[in-house]
Formats: sequence, C-alpha cells, structure tokens
Amino acid sequence: MSKKYDFDYIVIGSGPAGSNAAITLSKAKKRVAIVENRFLGGTNLNAIDVPYAVALDFSHSFHKLSSLPEFRSQELTFNNPSVINRELKTIVNISKNEHKAYEESGVVCLDGFANFIDQHTIAIGTKTITGSHFIIATGSHLKTTEISGTDTFTYLTPESAPRIRRTPEVIAVVGAGSTGCEIASYYAELGTKVILLEMAPRILPREDNEVSEVTLDYFTKTLHMTVLNSSKVVAIGEDKNSKYVIFQYGTTEKMVRIEHIILATGYTPNINFGLENAGVKYKNSGITVNKYFETSAKNIYAIGDCIGGNDSTTERAYQQGITLATNIINRSKTIPNYLGIPRITNLAMGIATVGYNEEDLLRRDRKFKKSVIKFSNITAGSIYNTPNGFVKLLADRNNYIIGATIVSPHAHLLIQEIALAIRHHIAAIELASTPHVINSYNYAVKLAARNLVSKK
Repeated sequence: MSKKYDFDYIVIGSGPAGSNAAITLSKAKKRVAIVENRFLGGTNLNAIDVPYAVALDFSHSFHKLSSLPEFRSQELTFNNPSVINRELKTIVNISKNEHKAYEESGVVCLDGFANFIDQHTIAIGTKTITGSHFIIATGSHLKTTEISGTDTFTYLTPESAPRIRRTPEVIAVVGAGSTGCEIASYYAELGTKVILLEMAPRILPREDNEVSEVTLDYFTKTLHMTVLNSSKVVAIGEDKNSKYVIFQYGTTEKMVRIEHIILATGYTPNINFGLENAGVKYKNSGITVNKYFETSAKNIYAIGDCIGGNDSTTERAYQQGITLATNIINRSKTIPNYLGIPRITNLAMGIATVGYNEEDLLRRDRKFKKSVIKFSNITAGSIYNTPNGFVKLLADRNNYIIGATIVSPHAHLLIQEIALAIRHHIAAIELASTPHVINSYNYAVKLAARNLVSKK
C-alpha cells in the first residue's frame, strides 16, 4: 500500500462487523485504524446483546424462583441498581478484552465521529485523516419517524430501557418483534405491569404462527401482560396527569396512560456522515453494495447494519467482517456463507430459528416435510414444567434438514446441533441415530428427526 495515506484501511464503526474486519486486516500486516464515536464494541457489546443477556438472565431466574410453590410463603425482593451495575461491570470486563484484541493486533483506535471530506479523507473533529481504503460499518439507530411526539418527548429506547434505576409500576412497550418482546418480558418478570403494542396482527410476526401463539399464551397467562395486536401507535406524550400512548385499533383511536414508554420500533441504517462527498451511493434503506460489499466508490466497502436488510444479526455481521477482510487479503471474491446462522429471542421460553421456517417455505411454494415434538410428550416437559415448548424440524424430500424452530428454555443451545446439520448437509437419519440425553429438552430433537425418517 502507498505510504502517502495515513492508513491502508480505516474502519468506521467497531461493532462485530467492523471490529473483525479491522483485526483480521491488521494481523495481515495492513496499517489499520478503527473509528468509534461512542464505545468500542458497538451495539452488540454496549447496548443490546451483552446487557440484555445479563438483565434477562437475572429476570428469568427471579421470576422462576418467585413462582415456585416452595417460595410462596416468602416475599423475594431484589435491588434494581445492583442489577444495572452488574450489566455495566460485564460490559467493562468484555470491553477490556476488546481493547486488548486491538492492541495485540496493532489496530489504532480513534475516538470521534467520522465525516467524509472526499474519497480518501475523513474529518474527526478538527483533525483530518487519510486512508487508501475505507470500510463502513456504522450500524443502525432506532426508527421512530412515524410516531408523533418523538422529537419533543423523552422516551426510552432498547438501549436505555434496562437501566431504569427504580422498577416502574406500569410501562408500554411499542413493538413486539424480538427486542420488544425481550424488553417486555424483562419488566413483566420483575413485577411491572406491561402493555405491549404491536402493529402486526400477531407478536413476533417474523416467526411461525405457533411461536406467536405460545409466546402470547406465556405473556398473558404467566406474566399477566396486556398484549394489543393490530395496534398502530400514532403519538406519544405527557400531560399534567401522566405519560400516554395514543394508538389506532381498526377505525378507533385509543389512549393508555403509563409511567414509561419504551420504543422498540425497529432500526434504520446510519448513513449521515458525508457519503456523497466520497461518491458512495445510498438510500434511506442503507448503503448500496454488491454481493462483495463493494460500494460505488472503488476504494470503499460497507458491511453490517448500515447496508440494510431484514436479516441483520450479530452473527451475520461477524461473518461479513471476516469474509470481506479475507477477500481483501487473498484478493478473492467470496460471498459470506450464512447457512446455519440462528436467530434468537431470549425469553424464559427462548425462541431459536435456523434455516427456513415453515412460512418461508410456504411463501416459496417449496415442498417439505415437517415434524413437531411438543414437550408435553417428553419427560423433560414434566420434569421442568414446560409443556408448551416444542421442537419443529423441516426437511426436504430427501430428508436433509433445511430448517428448525425451537421454543424452549436454553433454545440458543438446543439449536446448535441443528445449525450444524443444516450447514453441513446432514440428513435427518444422522440426527435420529445420534444418542441424546433422554431426560433433556434436546431429546425432542432426536424424536423429531426420527419422525422425519419414518415419513414417506
């Protein structure tokens, strides 16, 4: 690379996409800098994945203990600031590992907001820095444009929601996708009255219908939430009495009063940093790239949430960062292999999907075989009192596993063997013949696979 530039590669954004690209390139002896305007590690470490894992681990345990008959004679209490401090300590500890990884690989960390001046130059505050190539990995931010009052009223976001110092009496969560359901369950498990509003006809609209039904049943009957589907929030605000949410249900407009409002209304790409100055084409839906993550500017790439798409996950972003860096180093043209990457919703009855789900296949008019094992039919369901969980396996006509949905405690662990089967083209008979612990949840995987083998 030419020495006339400060760096060979400047990566903008330190989430899983940007950080993995930066470290991989630096280990290949490239001169690499990474720019971050907030906290190293991006949303994954600081806002959603890690803090939610800590918070939900606590709320699931608290609710389970407080619901056991053996504890009904005692009132369990908790210290909310201590829970928040545990989240923050976990972030700090993991952040130390992030910093260490950058130091050991030789990546230079630059603090501030990057703005393109031209195709080879960015400004960070009053400083200008040049790069032969750039990798944009700026992530996304909360989408609120369709709700009146968001520009003047203080609401909570998925990032700030788990850090309320005093547990609220009643909250409204707007949006019942994966993140919204996690926020709602967190506070409901701690004893807060939760009103969950979703514009779609059912919660978790990306999942199969029975997933929505099981989750709705858990939310309403076990956690005593109020779930309002087909409810479009049009305004939020506050008067002398309280905060409120106004929503449309059919042709009727209604209002609910609450203590806090949490918006989990989806995300939109971060693209406001002078892309036009660098000749990078983009739309409101994200930066325009080809399948190799090349933008319209020949020396600039883009990866992660900033390129848009409906299937964004931390694992996909990680794969994009590694694939791009490897292509640069090897001068190759490889596209990421997303096969076997699961999608997780971290509830007490966790939800994990990998490969196709049933609705995907029906939309594609693709023939498939299905096997569902309910936990009410296996020993583990009785042992752990989780009869509503299930394992669903999908296979093609040759009995190769092409998809799965699991609703279960620790679903993120149960899904891993199925992810392996999908990624490496393993047939149902291989899963069926693999020994599984009989009194465990994943015995349902074996039984579901065995049913597929027996189907004509």
